[in-house]
Amino acid sequence: MKRFYTQASARPLDGAWQILLDDRPVKTPARNPLLVPTEALAEAIAAEWDAQGDKVDPRSMPLTGLANAAIDRVATDREAFARGLASYGESDLLCYRAEHPDALVARQAQHWDPILAWARRRFDVDFEIVCGVMHTAQPEMTLKQLDQAVATRDPFDLAALAPLVTIGGSLVIALALAEDAIDLDRAWAAATVDEAFQAEQWGEDAEATAMLANRRRDFEAGYRFLSLLKPR
Repeated sequence: MKRFYTQASARPLDGAWQILLDDRPVKTPARNPLLVPTEALAEAIAAEWDAQGDKVDPRSMPLTGLANAAIDRVATDREAFARGLASYGESDLLCYRAEHPDALVARQAQHWDPILAWARRRFDVDFEIVCGVMHTAQPEMTLKQLDQAVATRDPFDLAALAPLVTIGGSLVIALALAEDAIDLDRAWAAATVDEAFQAEQWGEDAEATAMLANRRRDFEAGYRFLSLLKPR
């Protein structure tokens, strides 16, 4: 759509923050008020609107999109959404290892073992590690603890976690990133060990590289959204 406003801004409202376009409150696609929990997130969303040209391109506003999802989608059934994310713990990327070549086996261990070690300490659980892709059940207590770690989060946290979990294929990486046990670069490197190794072995494919860049953009947006939810 064409840009219909001059300036975006944010202001406090009833314990939350409201985004305005020329003093008119922004609404979500489901016509709910676009209210976010922190000033930092509100200002970042307002900056996305301010950065638009003659036309408004929703694809260039990932924070706005995640806030819309938190309000319109996650908050309407938070428990079900949390269960969906927690289910990734049943087949977490970090638990499925290559059998060969040795260089890939070593690289997976280098990137993944420290994150699993953190999760073992943090949640007092253990993981079944297997070679290959055949599904192997994780211990019941492990799944229960991971489920609890997700279930306690509010809709905005869950909306931020969603791209981290689904793009990375790992609930454990997402939780480690959310709790500042690893930084963004370590998380992304862990989530893309296999892709990086294949590119080194066979060379980069332009289409695959573009797809990976899009995934990284959305992954980074989830992390930034999560960071903006934290108190300054």
